[in-house]
Amino acid sequence: MQRNAPLLSRIKTPRDLQELDFAGLNRLAAEIRELIIATVSRNGGHLASNLGVVELTIALHRVFDSPRDKIVWDVGHQCYTHKLLTGRFAAFGGLRRTGGIAGFPKYSESPHDVFNTGHASTAVSAALGLLAGDRILGNRNRVVAVIGDGALTGGLAYEALSHAGQLGLPLVVVLNDNKMSIGPNVGGLSKYLSRLSMKARYQSFRRKFDSMAKRIPYVGDLFYAAVVRLKRAVKAVFYTDNFFVDLGFEYVGPIEGHHIQQLEEVFRDVRKLDRPVVIHVITRKGKGYGFAEDDPGSYHGVSSFSVAEGLSGRRGGILFTEVFSAALVDVARRNPRVVAITAAMEKGTGLSPFRNRFPDRFFDVGIAEEHGVTFASGLAVRGFLPVVAIYSTFIQRAVDQVIHDTSLQRLPVLFVLDRAGFVSDDGETHQGLFDISLFRAVPGMTILAPAGAEELTAMLNWALAGPDFGRVSGPVMIRYPKALCPPEDPAFSLPLEWGRGVFIRKTGAPICIAFTGSLYSQVLEAAELLVTGDAGVAADLYNLRFLKPVDEDHLGDILSRYKLVVIAEEGARHSGFGEYVTELAMRRRCSAQILVLGVPDTFEALGRREELLRSNGLDARGIADSVIRILRGKTEFRRPGAVVRYRQGQTAGPSIL
Repeated sequence: MQRNAPLLSRIKTPRDLQELDFAGLNRLAAEIRELIIATVSRNGGHLASNLGVVELTIALHRVFDSPRDKIVWDVGHQCYTHKLLTGRFAAFGGLRRTGGIAGFPKYSESPHDVFNTGHASTAVSAALGLLAGDRILGNRNRVVAVIGDGALTGGLAYEALSHAGQLGLPLVVVLNDNKMSIGPNVGGLSKYLSRLSMKARYQSFRRKFDSMAKRIPYVGDLFYAAVVRLKRAVKAVFYTDNFFVDLGFEYVGPIEGHHIQQLEEVFRDVRKLDRPVVIHVITRKGKGYGFAEDDPGSYHGVSSFSVAEGLSGRRGGILFTEVFSAALVDVARRNPRVVAITAAMEKGTGLSPFRNRFPDRFFDVGIAEEHGVTFASGLAVRGFLPVVAIYSTFIQRAVDQVIHDTSLQRLPVLFVLDRAGFVSDDGETHQGLFDISLFRAVPGMTILAPAGAEELTAMLNWALAGPDFGRVSGPVMIRYPKALCPPEDPAFSLPLEWGRGVFIRKTGAPICIAFTGSLYSQVLEAAELLVTGDAGVAADLYNLRFLKPVDEDHLGDILSRYKLVVIAEEGARHSGFGEYVTELAMRRRCSAQILVLGVPDTFEALGRREELLRSNGLDARGIADSVIRILRGKTEFRRPGAVVRYRQGQTAGPSIL
């Protein structure tokens, strides 16, 4: 390797790390931190979690032979150092950008990313499956799962640990203990790990003693072996409460997670074991960047920022999340039965003000969405009005609980789905595109989609009013995007009517664009493009508000009033609201042609929300162009048994594009 070049530029594969001494490795760690901070400050991304695992990642790649040995990263948001050490240094400037490298492990990107991750608590299960498969194939490689202490609040991790202990395969589980998931950890597990961490002084003494014992001339190895047997006997007597040992794991730790030499020594010893082992590593989230060390929660996932000044205030407008936050505090002040629940996303879902104001009515269940939903259902049985605030992509983890524990009993639980629709930069694992398709089929479910701040506030108050105030019984979902609220429209202040939306624009035009609330700005601009462009055609605009239930008489009347009705939804087209509207139109023999604009049957790529809307034809230009193509007779409609074209003046009955 060249002597004067930055060390990081010389690392083409993990094997290049073998050429560095420990002084060089520490210098490399400093270079990696500097690059991560600089890149995330430009592109946004996960900062504090990545700064906390730099030395840990270097040590892993020094000892384990990736990709023959496999490393699975739980959640995966801490994989930046891993990517830099596995041939992606030159591409790192495009982190989380369209066409660039992903912010999470992605097996299509590199053979070193052996399993895609993006949601928590999956790594031990995946790693155990990889290891079992390798053993069946006759391979003797090692598999490592790196899991944060926060991810151990998820039930899937416990199921995997139990199975791993049963199988007895030499799985290596690195427990990265930084007292944090995104916010401070909660629950009994956090306290348990803290008790184990108290033994860190013993572990430091033990390592020094072991090193000294091995250096005793002539009898060092024999003496060390005797000491090991003695220590195991003592542990069997005095440390019988170690959870991991009880499951069948060897337990090592806690050890210092920012000391490369110590980590490497432990990993080399563990690599020789022929049984499952947990290595408990203590790290500091945000290490090396003062702002992130002092406030790791705020620096978990960030937009672009000034490295010198830290996070600056966002300018212009108010987020849907902030509107929900203020509205919930207001309604909870008036109604003591309102309680709030989150799954380790207190800040992200906007519940921090609620917790500060009503600490006894706030519950953070950890990364345990399934438990959170059923816990809320129990609260509802006792007469409370639970508000469960979860990202749309994470409610997928609790579908059974929503159906079995909430909807089946028609309990008044309010699910607030933040990040519904397209989500910028985090890629396929974090898109909120499936909630409409997943939950429209659930009996008794109500689904609302506000277009602006006033509608969101009204929907929240309506949902928490209870059946005595006009709301249907059973659970309610309110979905909204990670976006700024648009300027208020007079129609937003119109009262909610069961199963009905409101017209934003109604002129008697031959075309109506009906939309889910998050697409209000795009649809409004599309209507202007249609009027001012070559098409020269006006379109009425209908804000759906209710995605379920629907007043079918009212919607059927709309479908018979227009020649063309466009359904624009920021969600999966398959089994979405548009397909329901088409079925309704056919069932009621409505005269309008139906054009459904939504997300096709694919997992979406990396990009900003605006870019993803554009690539799926859901930006203003895409919506307008879809209408123009129909008006010019260049789009075919498909329905069972027939293929027809829509032309101006034609009223051929309902069909779907």
